[in-house]
Amino acid sequence: MNPDPTRPRIAVSRSGLPGGGVELLAARCDVVEWREDAAPTAGELADLVRGCDGAVVLGTDRVDAALLDAAGDRLRVVALASMGYDAVDQAAAAERGVVVTHTPGILAETTADIAMSLILMSRRRLGAAVDSLRRGEWRTFRMSGFLGLDVHGATLGLVGYGQIARALARRAAGFGMRIQHHDPRQGGDDLSTAVGLPELLRTSDVVSLHVPLTPETVNLIGAAELALMKPTATLVNTARGGVVDETALLDALRSARLHSAGLDVMTDEPRSDPADPLLTEPKLVVLPHVGSATETTRAAMVELAVENVLAVLGNGAALTPLPGTPAAPAPRSTRSS
Repeated sequence: MNPDPTRPRIAVSRSGLPGGGVELLAARCDVVEWREDAAPTAGELADLVRGCDGAVVLGTDRVDAALLDAAGDRLRVVALASMGYDAVDQAAAAERGVVVTHTPGILAETTADIAMSLILMSRRRLGAAVDSLRRGEWRTFRMSGFLGLDVHGATLGLVGYGQIARALARRAAGFGMRIQHHDPRQGGDDLSTAVGLPELLRTSDVVSLHVPLTPETVNLIGAAELALMKPTATLVNTARGGVVDETALLDALRSARLHSAGLDVMTDEPRSDPADPLLTEPKLVVLPHVGSATETTRAAMVELAVENVLAVLGNGAALTPLPGTPAAPAPRSTRSS
């Protein structure tokens, strides 16, 4: 069946997205959906969006000048089913008058659950215990087996104090943890005390990262920062992989200068080599970027992305444009070519 020229044409960069968002979109637009199991390459995604009025993409899809130019002048909005937007060239989108949106306010609680899980798994050595059990090594009960460190009564240091960090602080308070944070934009409150980053690293038993990936935060936690941390400390990252120097982290774990770590994000994703040092280090718990992975949360992320597309195409303002960017597209006559 030929597409209806009176209906907007929308690219969707993955098939099988959770929830009913894509169905809602298809009721009002012609949807062009990526159908392969593997993620599209940059060139394949460019082909998918060509001639489209809008696009729904994931946070790992690169939204740059090449993609925007491939879409052509019809493109008005790109909606990320993601809170993070480090893969977006905001300047390129602004130059072309294209609105880019994301999904804040939806995944904070779910991701905080994963951050708390990583704290528990890492400090209590639960990953290593499960691995040993599955290898058939549990032959007798030993008082010295898999001794971890207490979470209750420990000090949690939050690097960044946005939605996810605050949600984690509420959970940590329930575990009897003392809480402090470093965020130049946020002072202290009833849950957490504001401190400088060096003090936070020196005094925290658990350091959890909650900052976006920007040029300023690439390798924010490197060898020098890890050296400030206690040898009994745990590092947790549910932000972006590039915030941590992974080579320095492995070195700190192997040399016993750091007790443990838990990662839901890595610099290069996905990671599937069984011999990957990040996947084989016993003091490191690694998850495959599942921070927001509940049925309800992922469905809500897709639905908000779709609502943003429909709002812009209906000549309204986007519900959640990227911070500091326009909520409505520039008139086509003023867009750069």
